[in-house]
Amino acid sequence: MATTLLLPSVLSPTPPSSSAPSPSHHQTISLTSIPASCSNNNNKHAVLKLTRRHTIGFGLVLSVFDVVTSAEAAECEFTVADSGLAFCDKLLGYGSQAEKGQLIKAHYVGKLESGTVFDSSYNRGKPLTFRIGVGEVIKGWDQGILGGDGVPPMLAGGKQTLKLPLELGYGQRGAGCRGGYCIIPPDSVLLFDVEFIGKA
Repeated sequence: MATTLLLPSVLSPTPPSSSAPSPSHHQTISLTSIPASCSNNNNKHAVLKLTRRHTIGFGLVLSVFDVVTSAEAAECEFTVADSGLAFCDKLLGYGSQAEKGQLIKAHYVGKLESGTVFDSSYNRGKPLTFRIGVGEVIKGWDQGILGGDGVPPMLAGGKQTLKLPLELGYGQRGAGCRGGYCIIPPDSVLLFDVEFIGKA
């Protein structure tokens, strides 16, 4: 089960040591519903058969989607900047770039190199709002969005994956550490899927 951290403690350069994981929430969706007009048993059986068929079909579509998504992730070729930050464009933006000190919004999914998700703004249903380039977030985020040292600036509407070396993440201290356990272990290389929404 993925753990979700509250954002200020995860992306801030100095997360508090008291951060503790909280369980993520799963949303259940209904694939089909039985119309009120189906009042006799024959119609109900017909609907149930259709429901099973659609459910199986939906499962196959999800399986294909998972394969395509995994293939896209595997095909992402990182460009490594002089700072050690690696980036891979998933979708080029169409809007303006952020300016230092500007209040912006971004969605993200944060993962360890193992693929373990440690935080996601999508799970909370709300993008992160912060001032870019003034140390409110870890260095890799400032550089990845603003650009510099061989990294092009992101444009609003763009999506990219950032791979942060430990120097641009949490370094030797890690993050979310409590009782000898760290959600982000010391010396971790971090992966962030970032969607730059634009000005806040």
